[in-house]
Amino acid sequence: MRLFGRKDEFTAEPADGIGEFWTWWTEARPELDAMVAAGEADRLAEWIGPAVQVVHPSLVWEIAPGLGSDQALVVTSAGDPELRPTAHRWAAAAPAADALWEFHPSRRANPHAMELTLDVGGYEFALDKLMLGLRAPLGNPRVDVVAYHPIFTILDDDTRIEATLLALDWLLGEDDVARWVGDISAAGFEPIDAVPAVHLPSVVADLASGYRDEQWALLEGETATGARLIATARYPLRPVDHPLFDQHIAITLPYLHGDADGLPVGRSLEALRDFEERLAGRISRLNGSAVFAAHMSAEGQRVLHVYADPVGDAAIHAKELIVSWEEGRPRVDVVGDPGWSAISPFLT
Repeated sequence: MRLFGRKDEFTAEPADGIGEFWTWWTEARPELDAMVAAGEADRLAEWIGPAVQVVHPSLVWEIAPGLGSDQALVVTSAGDPELRPTAHRWAAAAPAADALWEFHPSRRANPHAMELTLDVGGYEFALDKLMLGLRAPLGNPRVDVVAYHPIFTILDDDTRIEATLLALDWLLGEDDVARWVGDISAAGFEPIDAVPAVHLPSVVADLASGYRDEQWALLEGETATGARLIATARYPLRPVDHPLFDQHIAITLPYLHGDADGLPVGRSLEALRDFEERLAGRISRLNGSAVFAAHMSAEGQRVLHVYADPVGDAAIHAKELIVSWEEGRPRVDVVGDPGWSAISPFLT
């Protein structure tokens, strides 16, 4: 099976769209370079667009100035957590950057963002006129953003938001928007205490400085049946920090000794802690291919949540470890979960 350059000739099966893309890229590279040299942007789009769709039809692509090369081909999930692993695997399979091309799975911050102007709805959207209302609630590792630009008074809500999201990507880079920006809105009036958009990167850098060390959060709630539940989760906990970890490994350990609420005590609590230490030890030896994300205890069992790169051995280690569990029948469930939906209540 082969990919071909013209948009009406692309045929592929979904099994290995990434491999097919890079096979096509290698073969089409001389013609693509010639299009770049000739400034044939429309023709370049006719070739690259269908090739990216073979990887996944919902991926978004663009050609932007490169960091070390003349230009960068960016293929991004555009904030969709379900697609982020695909975009990162596409980039991981890319050839080495050269003088003309480099490759990225997300939009990079543009160091010249404040000099940029683009057409939005027929009006000039210049970032040096963009104002931002910024709020960082105490203890929350995200900053909420309310954007205002003079042209927002004559644009509809959807267009305002699209322009705001693009501006944030230029200012911070797409991944840092996912990490550090919370609620985003666009207003037709300037927020009180708004600051020029140029200050956003320094505000985010200051916020991020408080979360450099590993932290865990202790949470409490109820199960669907009303039983008490306690959980411990990494904080902040964000899939964007581990874009290739789309395999969810749930380790369920029943325990014998619980209090009146069904939470572990005594020997069971000691056994659970020992198991977690051994699990953490194994994960630490997997060369960064898995992360212990959270655990929850309720109604006589604890569920430990691990996310991993499926090409690694994390699931094998989990299945080996449960053999030693003596307080009931443990189990390991392994499924694909690129959006980390199984632990969505704990995502920061």
